[in-house]
Amino acid sequence: MAGPLDGVRVIELTTMITGSLCGQMLGDMGADCIKVEKIDGGDMFRAWRGGTYSSQFGAYNRNKRSVTLDIRSDEGREILLKLVETADVLVENFRPGVMDRLGLSSEELRDRNSQLIYCSITGFGEDGPYEKRPAYDAVAQSLSGVASLFVDPNNPQTTGPTIGDNITGINACYGILSALFERERGGPPRSIAVNMLESSIWFLPDPFANLTQQNIQPSPTSRSEASQSHAMKCADGKLLAVHLSSQEKFWLGVTAALGVEHMRNDPRFGDRMSRIEHYFEMGKEFKKAAATKPRDHWMPRLEKNDVPYAPINTLPDVFEDPQVKHLETFFEIEHPEEGKQIFSRRAVYIDGSRDDQPQRPPPQLGEHTDQVLGEIGLDEAAVNNLRKRGVV
Repeated sequence: MAGPLDGVRVIELTTMITGSLCGQMLGDMGADCIKVEKIDGGDMFRAWRGGTYSSQFGAYNRNKRSVTLDIRSDEGREILLKLVETADVLVENFRPGVMDRLGLSSEELRDRNSQLIYCSITGFGEDGPYEKRPAYDAVAQSLSGVASLFVDPNNPQTTGPTIGDNITGINACYGILSALFERERGGPPRSIAVNMLESSIWFLPDPFANLTQQNIQPSPTSRSEASQSHAMKCADGKLLAVHLSSQEKFWLGVTAALGVEHMRNDPRFGDRMSRIEHYFEMGKEFKKAAATKPRDHWMPRLEKNDVPYAPINTLPDVFEDPQVKHLETFFEIEHPEEGKQIFSRRAVYIDGSRDDQPQRPPPQLGEHTDQVLGEIGLDEAAVNNLRKRGVV
């Protein structure tokens, strides 16, 4: 079953996360994503923990074909341009100016393919005072304000998964899909530009709105206070979370479930605004109650009272969660040489199904070089000759 992007070809000149995630998302929808990698080592993520096939690389590079190519050489550049002639999209995440220096500006690419959609991913934008600086996830999180909502200023420590990287890749995919749709309706081929700084800021609409419209000063707990979200440790050491939001019935439900109905008569918790003001005092009462019984005691009571709750799963727990199992969120694929791997399916269903999602393992470095170059007219002898000269 072909995915909705079947027949769309993407050339990916990217490393690490932002562009790689964008390409993977397009590949998950059926696009033919060709990842062009440098001959010596390829994508830097390949050797994240040694070798050339790390789990970190695999997380962002399934459903692609890998081609090795020295695009700094004249021959390699010409081969890339021949690939561009066959493509719908090119996505790259070099620093500003690199593509121009390589002789691969959007104008030069469109001289070979007038309908090409070009997507550039940078750290801080195409120009400006930070244009030449290197950018990684912690930099984008910090500069955008995201990190200030996670980091304790009294004991600063970066934590958690990548956010700036991932949201930038998602935004790049969003822009490319919009451009593809417009082009298919007769519009012009677009040049898309996405940067990590603005993508990370974009990820925070409510904190910025609260600050600018209501002068609510953001902090690592400001969202939890307003949403009435709490985490607690149960008697068996397992963790539990509730999210009461704004509905009064959830407040009544959680006090019944935890056996703390007396809190309803406490003026500190008399209405939602009071509960926001006294968020930490309320949390202490919840934690005191939760600590008296194991988690399996509390979850049925919370469910019976219709309280939004969940166990705070560790990653191994997630695989065993009944709803995750029901959704068949994870799938297993096997590379003939690299072995079995487990990935999560794309989060988008089409007509109630994800059966159209390709399930090809991440490629070995240069695994498809011969195949892809054969598609632009280079036979085995020609490719071998290029390989001997260090072009592919």
